[in-house]
Amino acid sequence: MNDTAQRRPDSARASALSPFKYHIFLALWLASLFSNFGGLIQSVGASWLMTSLSPTADVVALVQASTVLPYMLFCLAAGAAADVFDRRALMLGAQILALIVSVLLTVFTFADVMTPWLLLSFTFLVGCGNAIYGPAWQSSVGEVVPRSELPSAVALNSLGFNLARTVGPAIGGLIVAAFGSQAAFLVNSISYVGLIVVLLSWKRPVEQRQFPPERIPAAMVAGIRYVALSPAIRNVLARAAVFGMTASSIWALMPLVARDLIKGGPSTYGLLLGAFGVGAVLSALSSTRLRDRFMTGRIITIATLCFAAGSVIAAFSTLLPVTMMGTLLCGGGWVLALSTFNISVQLSVPRWVLGRSVAIYQTTIFGGMALGSWLWGLAAHHFGLASSLALAGGALALSTLLARVWPMPAGTGENLDPRLPDTMPTLDQAIPHQRGEVVVTIEYRVPSADAPRFADAMHTLAQVRQRNGARRWSLMVDVTDPELWTERFQYPSWVDYLRQRNRGTVADRGIWEHARTFHRGETPPKVRRFMAQPVEDIAALPTSARERMPAIAITDPALPPDPSPATGSPTSDSPAGTPSDRTR
Repeated sequence: MNDTAQRRPDSARASALSPFKYHIFLALWLASLFSNFGGLIQSVGASWLMTSLSPTADVVALVQASTVLPYMLFCLAAGAAADVFDRRALMLGAQILALIVSVLLTVFTFADVMTPWLLLSFTFLVGCGNAIYGPAWQSSVGEVVPRSELPSAVALNSLGFNLARTVGPAIGGLIVAAFGSQAAFLVNSISYVGLIVVLLSWKRPVEQRQFPPERIPAAMVAGIRYVALSPAIRNVLARAAVFGMTASSIWALMPLVARDLIKGGPSTYGLLLGAFGVGAVLSALSSTRLRDRFMTGRIITIATLCFAAGSVIAAFSTLLPVTMMGTLLCGGGWVLALSTFNISVQLSVPRWVLGRSVAIYQTTIFGGMALGSWLWGLAAHHFGLASSLALAGGALALSTLLARVWPMPAGTGENLDPRLPDTMPTLDQAIPHQRGEVVVTIEYRVPSADAPRFADAMHTLAQVRQRNGARRWSLMVDVTDPELWTERFQYPSWVDYLRQRNRGTVADRGIWEHARTFHRGETPPKVRRFMAQPVEDIAALPTSARERMPAIAITDPALPPDPSPATGSPTSDSPAGTPSDRTR
């Protein structure tokens, strides 16, 4: 299919600035932009203050590390919390934490009692607040704008972040030069107030949860499992990591470009950052038209080649206007690539795992940038600045060939709207169900001629079941009846089983229905559910309940993914313990 021939209907209905017509998005975007400016101004103040507290280079470098480290440590946990708890409350708590820490930082600096390790502790805690806020905000965008506006909204978020990253340090330098580091800390404290006010005024609908919230460690594992079993997301993460590692050369080496290649000073560095910011703005404003015309893979190729060209120009230019043209290309490629990666992740996952998926993406891109900055710094030290930049540009250009190995999602997307069952299976309350694992078996009758295609369909279904929470999935054939197939999988508990039933999407339902078309029995596929019962739990039951054990039932009104009432008796396939439920 011609990559330019297929248009994306979602982005065709949106314009670059159309998300701003939704007042809550506009308010959150502006408040976040101001907060990002404050954070970067504080980073400048903290770095400068550290030069007077501890002039050694290694300790000064720890200021930046203490700001970024929380993203690496807590981003996934923050993403899990964004999926499990109320995102608005989580964002509000993160901003209040950052505000309190920033105020303390300001007070301690004004009082002249700051020490190097106290400063690092404060900057680390501020970074924790930002790391908690990021995934919750990113995964909330789809709640404040329609799905058709999501690509433009994500691009605007990337634009805001990169505007702050481009201009914020320059403003911070001016504030520190004129009023000192304490003034930078005060500005950052004030920057949180607007965002807190907007979050307090946001009337986010309260989600009605049918089940207890997942524990954070279990939710983190569930997010990693979903991403690991989703080829499309894995491809996006791999491409994002490579792009982050190679494109970080400009961020790491731009001060040296200004000083050594152009023979300029701080003002030259500011002009290069300004050109990068102009490229970011132009890219964000044109991204909607590009997405209307090209598919995702072609957009990533365009963005990568633009950044590669900018790196090569910066490597060989000694003239400021020419180098600014190069950094302008880099800024355009940077925002276009990162916003496209972000959009691809958000459009490839259902709502229940969105926060975790965004957090894993952010961890991947930050990790790639951190590693890349170190590697390109080493390359510049050993091979020279120009050679390092040229090598980075060449590596970026070659990375476009990875499209053959890790193709980007097409952009048309699956229907990931939730497909909730009309009713849920019910469990006889006489069964102690807090600890018992649940084993599900489904029997299909498939003609031998259809067996290969049925196996392929079940392999796809297995991936869906496992990424939604199923464990130890297997498909078996009866050795005495080759047309009788049994699908088997299990869950840690009854609540986990019910929770995965609520995670199904319209696309998941279609995969199940396709697999079911191979069934040729007179009745629907037969479903059995068994629950492991420790002997001590059975012994603790009242006598009347033990007498009812043969009649205890788990019922289900024949709805996918388990489409028929279960019939049968305990089998040796049950997990360790004594299976106590027999279905009617």
